[in-house]
Amino acid sequence: MPLGLRAPDLKAAHDAALPYEQYLETDAEQASRWRDLEPRVRLDQQQARLVSSFTRHMPVLVISGIWCGDCVRQGPVLHRIAEASSCIDLRFIDRDAMPELLEHVRINDGARVPVTLFMAEDFEPVSLLGDRTLAYYRHMAEKKLGGTCPVPGAPTDETLLDALVTDWLDEFERVHLLLRLSGRLRARHGD
Repeated sequence: MPLGLRAPDLKAAHDAALPYEQYLETDAEQASRWRDLEPRVRLDQQQARLVSSFTRHMPVLVISGIWCGDCVRQGPVLHRIAEASSCIDLRFIDRDAMPELLEHVRINDGARVPVTLFMAEDFEPVSLLGDRTLAYYRHMAEKKLGGTCPVPGAPTDETLLDALVTDWLDEFERVHLLLRLSGRLRARHGD
């Protein structure tokens, strides 16, 4: 987890961030690329049932760039997962909106996006995932893409999209189980 970020910092960042639809409204031209991918992002019945069974409130903050190809590919996936659970409070913030936050979540000493921060209900940090999932890094290695961000608008085939959904679902489930099994949260909830 990022050093120096605690619950008050994360709560302030989450409060300043926007829900998915409002985030896309900040740049309609770039948002069209996100919207083009949305209909292709699907959760199967088992995946939707899993996410809808979550019981712990989970604030999730995505540090993003609406212009970024990786964000275009992953934002709609995160949105679809969050739609399936009333416990997930997903928000997006532009990476340049809070430079002090970005400094705490640098990846390989770079200001890479997206970076997704998972928090407990009291905004204590739980997990950070960025900038790409394992499936996408495998895809890049296979195709020998060396750039930091593939060409915007590059097609995303269905197999890769399904793998991205699976990668993200695995992280959401891992975080939920961590929250569900947390001694301090179990004491708070009496369960």
